[in-house]
Amino acid sequence: MRKFIVRRVAYLILTYWAFITILFLIFRVTPGDPTTLYIPEGMSQAERQATLERYGLTDPLYVQYVDYLRMLLSGDLGTSYRYNAPVWDVLTTKFWNTIFLMAGAMTIAYTFGIAFGAYIGWLRGTAKEKYGMVLALIARSSPEFWIGIVLLSIFVFQLGWFPWGGIREIGAEAPASFFDRYVNWGFVYHLVLPVLTGAIYYMAQPILLMRSSMISVLNTDYIEIKKAEGLSNYTILYKHAARNSILPMVTVVALVAGLSVGGSLVIETVFSWPGMGREMVESVHHNDYPMAQGAFFLMGSVVIFMNFIADIAYAFLDPRVRYE
Repeated sequence: MRKFIVRRVAYLILTYWAFITILFLIFRVTPGDPTTLYIPEGMSQAERQATLERYGLTDPLYVQYVDYLRMLLSGDLGTSYRYNAPVWDVLTTKFWNTIFLMAGAMTIAYTFGIAFGAYIGWLRGTAKEKYGMVLALIARSSPEFWIGIVLLSIFVFQLGWFPWGGIREIGAEAPASFFDRYVNWGFVYHLVLPVLTGAIYYMAQPILLMRSSMISVLNTDYIEIKKAEGLSNYTILYKHAARNSILPMVTVVALVAGLSVGGSLVIETVFSWPGMGREMVESVHHNDYPMAQGAFFLMGSVVIFMNFIADIAYAFLDPRVRYE
């Protein structure tokens, strides 16, 4: 197991190096620079050149790359061209906004999805299973923006139960601390519909996967033995069958959890949620290299780290994974 973990850590370091290198090159080979949007407004060639020199964009590519690696190792994501402020200061709040949004959505989606998938897998061949499959497939085929619009139409414009978007009431005072920002009723009130949208969208996958895994497990001999022992259906379903069916979900949860951070753009746009997805798109549009790189770096880091956690967790849950 120790050798397995060491090997995975080595892969993690190699993956990180490849990731940050590709990330650096992507924003250097694409057309345009931070001055592109200001040239039509009358920026002179001398002003443009001075701006590029100030940000080090006239240095050779290898010099920029070394500086970029040095800054990352020191925990510095650079200074945003657009905000003229440290990237980390700007992204911290937006990152946590996205984390709270998608963590809530994923928790609901996979808690309910795994339980419901196990249930309809147990009821294979019945009318309840068919109805459950129809609901899962509808959720699976529904785009995020459509789900969000439907929820807005019902709960905002018709019933008036929830706000249409944003993270707090218009005109509300800016929170003074992390606790004030996220531990209050106003934040939770604005969070409900975006989280519900994400939960509905991501719920289909665990339902379908858990159902398929349950069907395979229910055909095994030990389930028949448990039935012969006279155990209740609930005990057999959730203590034995579901417990052995959940292993394939470990990798899926880690992958989807990481990708959902970057895939929150649509939900953030529909509900005007100030998160990482929207900031990433705006930074690319304005050729704000440090901000865009910082946003992609945080999102990519979540994906890579969650994959690493999935590998280690899978090895603990199934010792066969350790053997080559």
